[in-house]
Amino acid sequence: MPLRIAILGAGSVGFTRTLVRDILIVPELQDTQFAFHDINEHNLSMVEQLVRRDIESAGLPSRIEAQLDRRKAIADANYAMSFVRVGGLEAFQTDIDIPLKYGIDQCVGDTLGPGGIMYAQRGIPVLLDFCRDIREVAAPNCLFLNYSNPMAMLTWACNKYGGVNTVGLCHGVQGGHWQITNALEGWLKRRGKLPEDAKLTKKDVDIVCVGINHQTWYTKIQWQGQDMTPHLLEALQEHPEFPTTEKVRIDMLKRFGYYSTESNGHLSEYVPWYRKRPDEIKDWIDLGVWINGETGGYLRVCTEGRNWFEHDFPNWMTAESNTFEPEKRSEEHGSYIIEGLETGRVYRGHFNRVNNGVITNLPDDAIIEAPGYVDRNGINMAMYGDLPLGCAAVCNASISVQRLAVEAAVHGGSTLLKQAMMMDPLTGAVANPPEIWQMADEMLVAQEAWLPQYGNAIAAAKENLKSPTIRTKAYEGAARLHTRSVEEISEDKVARENAQKTDKAQDRPAAV
Repeated sequence: MPLRIAILGAGSVGFTRTLVRDILIVPELQDTQFAFHDINEHNLSMVEQLVRRDIESAGLPSRIEAQLDRRKAIADANYAMSFVRVGGLEAFQTDIDIPLKYGIDQCVGDTLGPGGIMYAQRGIPVLLDFCRDIREVAAPNCLFLNYSNPMAMLTWACNKYGGVNTVGLCHGVQGGHWQITNALEGWLKRRGKLPEDAKLTKKDVDIVCVGINHQTWYTKIQWQGQDMTPHLLEALQEHPEFPTTEKVRIDMLKRFGYYSTESNGHLSEYVPWYRKRPDEIKDWIDLGVWINGETGGYLRVCTEGRNWFEHDFPNWMTAESNTFEPEKRSEEHGSYIIEGLETGRVYRGHFNRVNNGVITNLPDDAIIEAPGYVDRNGINMAMYGDLPLGCAAVCNASISVQRLAVEAAVHGGSTLLKQAMMMDPLTGAVANPPEIWQMADEMLVAQEAWLPQYGNAIAAAKENLKSPTIRTKAYEGAARLHTRSVEEISEDKVARENAQKTDKAQDRPAAV
């Protein structure tokens, strides 16, 4: 029987189209049946039309059904994937704008910080509903592949409270691996260890990357059997671009000894040191690409991308269809996991799983990101041991926030929610306890439509806000850029191309 894969949040065109293509590139999976589900009928219809055209143009036997009824989409599924953003761009706007009133300047706001914590409060109840449906109507042993952020918190809740085997997937490790390879190529050439016309690829540079999602550390870097970790700082500092675009990551490497997976902008908001003083933020970031630190940068590019897709959809439907050659396959782990489980081909990747002793100086209940292997026997994580002490300390600070936020989301606990925000490194560096308490109340009220578990707490928050004790300010952030109209995007080729990609941080637009 063909596999059945349910894609939840299928209105996310970049992820849906990419993952379908990746799966159908595998010869044994080309008759896979996809069930697309989204609560937005318009977005669902557009993506269904686009992907159906890809499949029909290629003459593949795969089939698609689009379902507004989630349980019908999940029924008999062998795999389920989540691409959802609960609350959409409307809630995301408040994740960024309300903390700014209290001086908290986020670049992304989808993993930690007030934005990431509230994103978890919206997402966890919905993903637990997904888990209930998977338990009740999916095929036995259906595997849940979660791409939704905040990755660690959602995956934690699904494994602890959802009763479903859930794996969190991200492409941060692959992105950093490319940077390391690129930097080492130049370093080796400058020292005569590599011919000038040689090209170093990621296959030439072996890595081990261990930690938690978005704070994973490259603890082993090898080229031709040689340990390159001691040379990485020098290689990055000599690179023509990275000293400008990756100042936070290079500084963390200097002080902790290991390079971190996540982008400059992401990393800057996970720790207390780089975004706490408005007049210093621009010293640590670069505005050439949003992911290098722009205030609310991901909100801007997501808004632009969605508006552009709406505007340009007729052209997408007349443009050349996706093709399914092996070289077109992305580095997203999902298709490789399914291929390994279904065909027995061994795949090594980095996966988000319950720790259970893999990293011995992180809590067993935490969701860690570490190397794993996939074949017909399942997904097996390699036992690692202790992280370097400083790296573990950075991760443990975030894990404490994640644990509080997960419990708050599951139980509707406003005190736990506020404690999570107090323990958040950036929030605690900028705001005092009364400010954090009032900010949390304001965010609860603003996001009421997506927080059914907080009914009593929201009523109390509304009462509290009738007599606010903290004066807030109108603050756009230290590095906020204009959200471009479709007319402005149409005049910038790179901006148009980025708007169509799953990874919206690959290239620099001409106008910033």
